Amino acid sequence: MSVLEELHAATATAAANAGPAVVGLRFGWRPASGVVIGPGRVLTCAHAVRRDEAGAVFADGRREPGRPAAVDAAGDLAVIAAETADVPAIEWREEPVELGTPVFALARLGDGGLRVTSGAVSALGRSFRGPRGRRIAGSIEHTAAVARGSAGGPLVDADGRLVGLSTVRIDGGLVLALAGDAELRARADALARGEAPVRRTLGVGVVSSRAARRMRRAVGLPQRDGLLVREVQAGGPAAVAGVEPGDLIVAAAGRAVASIDDLHAALDGAGDGEIALGLVRGQSDREVLVTAGEG
Repeated sequence: MSVLEELHAATATAAANAGPAVVGLRFGWRPASGVVIGPGRVLTCAHAVRRDEAGAVFADGRREPGRPAAVDAAGDLAVIAAETADVPAIEWREEPVELGTPVFALARLGDGGLRVTSGAVSALGRSFRGPRGRRIAGSIEHTAAVARGSAGGPLVDADGRLVGLSTVRIDGGLVLALAGDAELRARADALARGEAPVRRTLGVGVVSSRAARRMRRAVGLPQRDGLLVREVQAGGPAAVAGVEPGDLIVAAAGRAVASIDDLHAALDGAGDGEIALGLVRGQSDREVLVTAGEG
């Protein structure tokens, strides 16, 4: 059998086994894809969810309304509730993929047609910024091309088993996918039950430490590592604690803050929601206690 014949056979198998579970989603004018993981539940990427209602199209052309069952925006994962009828749930791959593992990216087009592209795992353990700016680690980089409407579509192996969810395209035509490991499966199961994770938030907008140093230098202030507060949500946790635009966050929970990841780590570790922030206002150091909100 030639290489092309082998590729054709593998593509046909992946499409036959996984294709029926692939769902086309549309949030207004924005198309996306998803995959059935259980009765009435479709898994997709959170950044594709743009409103509270969605249209879902299945392999047989059937169209059903859908709505988010739960969304983890920071982790770029969501479950849509829609009538899946007798569509079988996709099978999850149990063993981890390796470099070079053949993979297939699937998406459901607006007319109900199936798109399948082939490639291979080109890197493991990649990370990217999610919709809320949090770093998402452990993703799979692959070479299967994806087009508009493919976000949230399943990445499968040659047997049609779920390897991950395609999320973002990066330089060189490569694609990052949320790894379909045990952790993602547990998150998906929780979202399917309507259980969105609790994420702590301060209610501030910040700029990076590098930009903060540049901006402080421009106004004659000493350079310090930290995150510069550019906006404070009215009535939010930070505002209540007295944080103001122009403050520099230099510490959180007793640890230095040099990046947004440091701040997120501190927030994730704030069990009761209370977190001490070290601030620099002008040239004066101060500390405030913030009761972080949920969002």
